[in-house]
Amino acid sequence: MSYQPSHRAGTGTSSLAVVSLVFGILTWCVLPFVGAIVAIICGHLARSEIRRSPLDARIEGDGMAVAGLALGYVHLLLCVLAVFVVIAALIFGFAFSNWH
Repeated sequence: MSYQPSHRAGTGTSSLAVVSLVFGILTWCVLPFVGAIVAIICGHLARSEIRRSPLDARIEGDGMAVAGLALGYVHLLLCVLAVFVVIAALIFGFAFSNWH
């Protein structure tokens, strides 16, 4: 009689989750804005892939996908806020300038 484990190990880590995390980190160092978009898209795709995987062959990487999503969304939010600040500064600069 041979021993058989009662559960199967996961089939590995989601490649999309790894890509999401890597681009989430790169968006803060090398690829502003574009890296955030890639991190967000890959993070959502990875979480969907992980949720759809069967319970007996669960794919790992949900934490990496969430981290990539968080890094991407925070950077994207800061980019949008920076654009609004620049626009507001330009508007106020023109409104209060001494040009007649």
